[in-house]
Amino acid sequence: MIELLSQPWAWYVAGPLIGLIVPLLLILGNKSFGISSSMRHICAACLPAGIKFFKYDWKKEVWNLYFVAGLFLGALLATLFFPNPSPISIHPSLAEELAQYGITDLSNLVPKQLFSWENVLTLKGFLMMIVGGFLVGFGARYAGGCTSGHAIMGLSTLQLPSLIATISFMVGGFLMANFILPLILKL
Repeated sequence: MIELLSQPWAWYVAGPLIGLIVPLLLILGNKSFGISSSMRHICAACLPAGIKFFKYDWKKEVWNLYFVAGLFLGALLATLFFPNPSPISIHPSLAEELAQYGITDLSNLVPKQLFSWENVLTLKGFLMMIVGGFLVGFGARYAGGCTSGHAIMGLSTLQLPSLIATISFMVGGFLMANFILPLILKL
């Protein structure tokens, strides 16, 4: 059992398991799957200010906070008890391209030359972490949900706005990875 849990699962196993969350949430409690709304629930619970956006009965959505806490706890347990001793593997052509930008430390999930506390105060780090984080948060709010909410829940319930949002996420990701990111990495 430990061996099974410590290995990555194939897409054809993990994908359907994630997909089964949608009907389970709908059948068991008429709930929608999504993560980005949990930040709103946390703010509504912790900030008793008179901000209209946070004035709603967040207690009806407390299950979502348990779900997010479970994700965090599961990731923590997996990191502590089931670490993958193998180095991160990426395609050699990607490693070669990243080396052209001075990114050579690929020993972690994210390159240390880009994502570290030392880099936050550089222009590249500021753009990648602060501006990028803001744009992701703003985009999720503006789109009415995050990629998981739209792509998994919205598409499975045949929502046209989710189809448009998912296509937009994919196009934006393609443009970022192929055109904008190389410009930032050259800084």
